[in-house]
Amino acid sequence: MPSFFNSWLPFIYLYGVGGIFFFTGLFMIIKSGSLNLQKKYHRKWFAVLAGGFFFFVFLHAFLIVAALYL
Repeated sequence: MPSFFNSWLPFIYLYGVGGIFFFTGLFMIIKSGSLNLQKKYHRKWFAVLAGGFFFFVFLHAFLIVAALYL
């Protein structure tokens, strides 16, 4: 059975550090005025970006659990 360091640590690093950069970028886009959350179209794309990130986090976690325990 793979250890924590071979299975979950890369996952935490990928989505932890990558998530910091991703959401910092989104924050900078919002603060610069390039993304105006008052507009419906912009809110839609913000939701697509954030939702896509969390979709892949949960998909990746599910696949790790499936590979390790099923």
